[in-house]
Amino acid sequence: MTYPAHTDEELSFLTHQGNLVRFAARFGPDEDVPGSPGRVTRTVTLGLDWTVRQYRVAPGDPHAHAALEREAAAAVALERRYGPERFGEVFTRVVGYSLDAPEPFVLYRIAGGEPLAAYGGALGVEEQQQVLAQLVLAVRLLEEAGLVHRAVDPDSVRWDGRHVRLAEPHAALRAGEPRGAYGTAPWASPEQRRGTGTADPRDDLWSVAQVGYFLAAGRPDRGGGPPADLAGFRGLAALDHGGAFAPQAAGRPTPAELMRLLNVPDPLVTADGPDPLVSGRAEYDAQIARKRSQLGLDRPPPPPEPAARPRWFPRRAPTRYPDPPAAPPPPPVPAAQATSPERLCPHCLLPVAFDPTRLVSIGPTGERVPLDLSGELPPALLRDLLRTAYQPCPHADEDTLHELPAPYLTNGRPLTIALVGSSGVGKTHLLAAMLGEVEQGGLEPYGLKCLPLNPDTHRTFLRERVQSLQQGRELGRTGQQTFARFADGLLVTGRGPTRPVVFFDLAGEDLAQDGEVTRFLTGVDAFVFVVDPLRSLRLPSLDPVRALNGLRRRDLGDEAFTTVLNRVPRDHGPYVAAPAVVAVNKSDLVRVEPAVDQWLGRTLPPAYRADEVHAESRDVHAFLAKHASAAWLRPFDDCARCTLHFVAATGGQARDDRFPHGVRPRRVLAPLLSLFAMCGLLPGTDPGEVGI
Repeated sequence: MTYPAHTDEELSFLTHQGNLVRFAARFGPDEDVPGSPGRVTRTVTLGLDWTVRQYRVAPGDPHAHAALEREAAAAVALERRYGPERFGEVFTRVVGYSLDAPEPFVLYRIAGGEPLAAYGGALGVEEQQQVLAQLVLAVRLLEEAGLVHRAVDPDSVRWDGRHVRLAEPHAALRAGEPRGAYGTAPWASPEQRRGTGTADPRDDLWSVAQVGYFLAAGRPDRGGGPPADLAGFRGLAALDHGGAFAPQAAGRPTPAELMRLLNVPDPLVTADGPDPLVSGRAEYDAQIARKRSQLGLDRPPPPPEPAARPRWFPRRAPTRYPDPPAAPPPPPVPAAQATSPERLCPHCLLPVAFDPTRLVSIGPTGERVPLDLSGELPPALLRDLLRTAYQPCPHADEDTLHELPAPYLTNGRPLTIALVGSSGVGKTHLLAAMLGEVEQGGLEPYGLKCLPLNPDTHRTFLRERVQSLQQGRELGRTGQQTFARFADGLLVTGRGPTRPVVFFDLAGEDLAQDGEVTRFLTGVDAFVFVVDPLRSLRLPSLDPVRALNGLRRRDLGDEAFTTVLNRVPRDHGPYVAAPAVVAVNKSDLVRVEPAVDQWLGRTLPPAYRADEVHAESRDVHAFLAKHASAAWLRPFDDCARCTLHFVAATGGQARDDRFPHGVRPRRVLAPLLSLFAMCGLLPGTDPGEVGI
């Protein structure tokens, strides 16, 4: 369907290098894109006579928007990597993109030639070989960039008599991501059509083989395996012998192997340039080795004790000592108190023991009502009463009145987590996105069960923070406090006994001041240091967003980081003992950077993998080391155990206190899972293997 053309106006977008450009633009009529609901295309004439093609999505369609983000990231990665090379012409070249426009879009050069669909059975053997060689080269280049195109077919590949041109990577996935059902027979591989397993470059080789058969036979095959008459086409012998028609990816050759069978030179053997993050990754490895050495973790284990005495020594019976007198039985106590040792109040850091005689409940108008637990109460009723009860801290005065949820005192050792960062870095949005994922069962695949620490306060947090965010509303900044209070809490059951987990989200102004409000930091068990790309990264693509938000880069790092790290105790020599994570929030702003996209673009694995977390931490460290000052890596330098993650709490920028494209959290549970792993809460993990 074609829609009327739009009038002339100005078009602003980012180039693949991240530079903001503006052009006078004339727009052609809109056309639907077959097989891509929510996506339209049109020609755009930039300036006087530069005509390009635009693909855009309408607001309010999160799936189409996410697909466009993946497409832009893939197109930019290919342009940066291969644009200067002659062989890069096998791809449709990206001109620019804008993912925060009211209607997000990507611009491409208009490719010449005709779709291969017009050439079935019409090309000579030599031309068929040229097409095959260039298509396999394209798959090899995609593989090196970590991408799978997934849409190679006669309609998406153009031929101008000398060169092929692969269509825009609108369906591209990172290699290793879940496939997702996509494509039709025979062009998409059987595994890709079913959406089983993970994306593999050899999926594209299947498509190339099917295109090759179509060109030779003049008709498509059924797509279930090798064509029945394959032996009759000598030009397809290399594909046949190499296994390119195998119905499963494991049976097909790699792109490099197929290039050798086709006698096609591999330009990447000589043309592949140096990794821009190689020095940052080496620096990360050196820092980890230095930490392990200073903490004594690189020393060999002590030799085992001898299994048995030499047989020529007589064996002596062990000395028997009289048993000590039996201790008198303890006095009866409520069941909840029996498992409740003294612990520190998370607010004032003074010891508090569970005292059932001081419990209160909160009435409808906020009044405190003493809770009577005397008498014989059924265990189920006692548990239900304690679930919503509070105990006033005995050390509180009128100015610092605070109460502790009873479950905080009647379960295992509490875990307190503080989010650290200046005002506006997105701490509140990140915490709301985290707890929103938890509320939807996001931790259950990892063997963790979560309940509210107190149902009333948790319900309030969900209503005022989580639901507001999910409805696309920007959250207000956290107000300054005269006394640190936690934002919300959970009861988490995983490895070992159930433990209370409480989250502190203080205003950046409070964290940057070394005053009484931050005294609680000396007793915090774990930290989430939130990095803001707008304040930290030396990338030109962020300059327009910085200008819009009135922000400047800070080469001295985040002042809240400095204040907190200077205050918390150092029990491991030069290092902070409390586990920490560095979360690069708002990573959607730099999604097109390949190092970011390869992590932000993939879902969390169904099981926690320490090796994958190490790889992500290494890449985040290298990325920050290249594009930010060393001050932004201070949490990693100062904390004995620390992981680093790319996350996005909202997935887009707010306008007029709303997120116009909706809220799309990305990998927000990754930092929390790492903290749980380092603190011994996560089943199936060794705390000593994470973050060090």
